[in-house]
Amino acid sequence: MSFASEFKEFALKGNVMDLAVGVIIGGAFGKIVDSAVNDLIMPIVGRVIGNVDFSNMFLKLAEAPAGTAETLDALKKAGVPVFAYGNFITIAINFIILAFVIFMMVKQVNRLRRAEPPAPPPPTPEDVVLLREIRDSLKK
Repeated sequence: MSFASEFKEFALKGNVMDLAVGVIIGGAFGKIVDSAVNDLIMPIVGRVIGNVDFSNMFLKLAEAPAGTAETLDALKKAGVPVFAYGNFITIAINFIILAFVIFMMVKQVNRLRRAEPPAPPPPTPEDVVLLREIRDSLKK
């Protein structure tokens, strides 16, 4: 088997294509969840606990150069090491929401699979029925 035909057989298998589709949809779904966390949930959580902006919760681990703004982005651009625990909180909440949504999707799919009735067995072929009748008549 040539390398090209072996690769073609591998690439066109159903499992590989399903995996590729899953990865692409998963990436897009991750962006949706990211936006939901950063743009919808975190502002509400920040407001509830007292107008806190999680994206700017950090500790400087070194002194910043003179004239550098005291924001996370400015300090990172200036090369100042920062302990960005607010970013970690946002990503952890993002993960929890994503895991919950995926759990609910898998639970729903499993419920739908269980709801499908089993397929009836195919009818016995005519020749098998005749052979059984011959066998049974010879036993008598």
